[in-house]
Amino acid sequence: MNSQPTNRRTMVRAKASLGRRDVLHVGGLSALGLGLNRYFNRAAAAVASAKAKSCILIWLDGGPSHLETLDPKPNASKEVRGPFGAIASSIAGIQLSELMPQTAALMQHAAIIRSMTSPLGEHNFGTHYLLTGYKPTPALNYPAMGSVVSHLNQNPGDIPSHVAIPNMRVGGGNFSAPGYLPPSVAPFEVGGDPAKPDFRVQDLDPFPGIVDERIHRRRAYLHSLDGIQSSTDAKGPSDPAFEQAYRLMTSTAAKHAFDLSAESAETQRRYGGKSIGQCCLLARRLVEAGVPFVTVNNRGWDTHEDLVTRLKEGYTGAKVPVGLIPSLDSAFASLITDLHDRGMLAETLVVVMGEFGRTPKLNTRGGRDHWPRVFSVMLAGGGVPGGQIIGASDERGESPRDRAITPADLAASIYLLLGIDPETTLLTPDGRPVKVSLDGKPINEIVG
Repeated sequence: MNSQPTNRRTMVRAKASLGRRDVLHVGGLSALGLGLNRYFNRAAAAVASAKAKSCILIWLDGGPSHLETLDPKPNASKEVRGPFGAIASSIAGIQLSELMPQTAALMQHAAIIRSMTSPLGEHNFGTHYLLTGYKPTPALNYPAMGSVVSHLNQNPGDIPSHVAIPNMRVGGGNFSAPGYLPPSVAPFEVGGDPAKPDFRVQDLDPFPGIVDERIHRRRAYLHSLDGIQSSTDAKGPSDPAFEQAYRLMTSTAAKHAFDLSAESAETQRRYGGKSIGQCCLLARRLVEAGVPFVTVNNRGWDTHEDLVTRLKEGYTGAKVPVGLIPSLDSAFASLITDLHDRGMLAETLVVVMGEFGRTPKLNTRGGRDHWPRVFSVMLAGGGVPGGQIIGASDERGESPRDRAITPADLAASIYLLLGIDPETTLLTPDGRPVKVSLDGKPINEIVG
């Protein structure tokens, strides 16, 4: 009896997720053999099946070693297994690196893909493939998943739909998150390290000497220009960057969401004093405030040498491990615990990944080099069944042993979890239709 109203509401949400240019494009889909009803029915089905309202992507820039983190090989030779041991997790039969005890204790909430594979071992190319689901091509720049989510979000609040903490300088700095989409869906970059005492979010406070009256006058002037423009071409605000900055500067809710001082000293300590910990804490506050996609960018994982210092100690002579892996461990575990305790984990997808893994053999400098043939990705929350390992690498961590999974498969799965049909068609500036995801096969163990 109640199914008809529910389906009608879902259809409305699906139609609302389409921008003006998308709706115009839909009118011509019949020429491609896809009618309006079928198009909206697919979109409605994706929206109705959404398990996550938001996503926190913890990006380990540089390529984290799977052998030192999520796929240890304790029975392999020393040159393969490396300097660290493996420990049991909360799920029988699943082991993680000895440097990740807090994550291991929460394995019931996490799923690890150990058979990710890519042919791209260069930072920028690998980053593009993982963040977009598309292999890079000189013909077209594809958008990052966060920018696609932002583009399809038709109900933006005072806080941008995609936020990058501290920034989106990934893959060597050449990656463009919006791709062929408008610059307005580029992630808002916080611009500072939340772990530093002088942390300040750019655009959150007016610059010195600029009073509210001047800001309001400029906004009124821009709106008058928009009114003239709208008579010929409705493209939105003439200065979207200023409009975004205006909303941030004048929003009490935005200021509160970015205010880490509202968290207790104990909570901040639990997340860890390193950058990744405070970035994850800020990400939790942002999704709590309704931001649908947050990218935490943690750099430094390109460990070609001296990985013991970089990954475990942090610096020579450190009495307490503060390297990359212990810092990730405390940040991830605290984030998952907080989301769970606040009743948010079921609707918040957390993804931990980098652009590739590292070589199955230590090099002569005590490090590992780039290795895209097999690596690992961890997911939690957002409807993902925890306590499972998906796929496997071989005994050396050199190649997928079974269930090879591509970045395209992962992207399609993330989109489905967020209620976006991978078949959704977007438009390039010259009107070329491009699917959100191409050739990706959703991972059944993740999407259900």
